[in-house]
Amino acid sequence: MQLPRVEPVTIAIAGSDARFPVRRIFCVGQNYADHVREMGGDPTRPAPFFFTKPADAVVASGAELAFPSQTADLHHEVELVVALGRGGANVSVADAPSLVFGHAVGIDLTRRDLQAAAKQAGRPWDMAKGFDQSAPLGALVYGLPPAAGAIALSVNGEQRQAGDLAQMIWNVAEIIATLSTFVTLAGGDLIFTGTPAGVGPVRPGDRLCATLAGVTPLEIGFRG
Repeated sequence: MQLPRVEPVTIAIAGSDARFPVRRIFCVGQNYADHVREMGGDPTRPAPFFFTKPADAVVASGAELAFPSQTADLHHEVELVVALGRGGANVSVADAPSLVFGHAVGIDLTRRDLQAAAKQAGRPWDMAKGFDQSAPLGALVYGLPPAAGAIALSVNGEQRQAGDLAQMIWNVAEIIATLSTFVTLAGGDLIFTGTPAGVGPVRPGDRLCATLAGVTPLEIGFRG
């Protein structure tokens, strides 16, 4: 038997023919107070918590996705995503911005029914969050994201989510610094930074458009 050939996962960089290689994907849970409330939590400022997705969960804007198996309650979560150009361990908040290569808008697709069952049973969220094609991502824009700016998502032209980056409980530098105390970060790592309120269901045949100030919109569809 031959060894499998694994192609590296890369994402587009706006204005460049180069592509950004993806190493790992980290995600921050409940980083907007209004989303914490809609999920039944307390929006005081606890330490951020993290989960992961596999690198090959990334799909580019314009993709037509198969509707995921094993769920009757797929949800959309629009997010600012930062891409790291270099890494480190125990990075200070002051030094964290220097690790950022660029940023984009992404969607954290979630099998909410599987997540709820996992929570109730005290089990990991992996199959609720880290499934195939669960991390749609727009083209990267070089440099740090703004501290404030509109972020939104529409389904079939109807706005579902609308917020501002200024509403994040933990900012980008704080997220990077905290994450670097758990793992040694490296160039190629992506960080999904949390979603504002308004998360909701996605159905076969739906078309989603995610927008973030200063970056190219992300558009995906689900086959009916």
